[in-house]
Amino acid sequence: MNQPEEKEVNLTDIMERFGNEETARELIEKFRWPNDPICPHCGSQEAYRLTPDEISANHGRKGLLKCKACKKQFTVTVGTIFEDSHIPLNKWLMAIYLICSSKKGMSANQLHRMLGVTYKSAWFMGHRIRFAMSQPALSEKLHNIVEADETYVGGKSHGKRGRGASNKTKVFSLIQRDGEAKSFKVDDVKGKTLKRLIKENVVDTAHVMTDEFGAYRGLKKQVSKHSTVNHGEKEYVRGIVHTNFAESYFSLLKRGILGTFHHVSEELMQRYLDEFDYRWTRRKEDDGEKTAEAIQSSWGKRLQYRDSLNSVGLN
Repeated sequence: MNQPEEKEVNLTDIMERFGNEETARELIEKFRWPNDPICPHCGSQEAYRLTPDEISANHGRKGLLKCKACKKQFTVTVGTIFEDSHIPLNKWLMAIYLICSSKKGMSANQLHRMLGVTYKSAWFMGHRIRFAMSQPALSEKLHNIVEADETYVGGKSHGKRGRGASNKTKVFSLIQRDGEAKSFKVDDVKGKTLKRLIKENVVDTAHVMTDEFGAYRGLKKQVSKHSTVNHGEKEYVRGIVHTNFAESYFSLLKRGILGTFHHVSEELMQRYLDEFDYRWTRRKEDDGEKTAEAIQSSWGKRLQYRDSLNSVGLN
């Protein structure tokens, strides 16, 4: 994907070079339209920028363009996570950078304080950005060596696979060595559920590594190789066979949920998993690269406030 010269961005760059809405809009336009503007309504590249007088006369927005083909007006924010937001675009860029660069996440309270926006606005910004970080439904399957593991998230009580975990959310993760992470909020950790997710997200030629949990029995029938380590017998590594990457991912996830967000409702857990997956997958990239990719991932993703609200999870 083509990227503008401003790919290497950091927080100082954003505050100095993109410290107002106009320069922030120019950056987003360069990311979205490296060549010519494309009409989000009809796909035409025959668009022109309205003059300040035309914008004022039509009570239009700054950065307004008009398509010669369909005659409709639009800005770079149409069809993105920024659409219909009254928050200045430079604050959006700062929020994306802060979330991408924070290893354990950035709470709405932190965004509220650092950006000078209301808590409600900060909460919704966070969820729009997490929505942009989510992987497409038909994303490429994991391959080579893939670690599979499950855990319980939330609360301070200890427990494993049902014991002491009644108030926790069940999470299943697939971690490709030196590759992507894909995590899922699941209703149960039964064999049928976990093996279905492996089948849907891992190529059948992969080498899948798990612990000895009984839900993984019979996995050899759907992947070329399945190896296990026996944690119950204190076996954690046997040559290349281990689930240490999955354990490291869970450690980061739990420290983020408990230390940064304190509580995440089960209804919204998948959004937070998308965020942690995004950062884990790009852990070798610098913060500027992660920010640039998150901005580009916002195209075609619009989230209404009512779609994010639930009765328990304002985090």
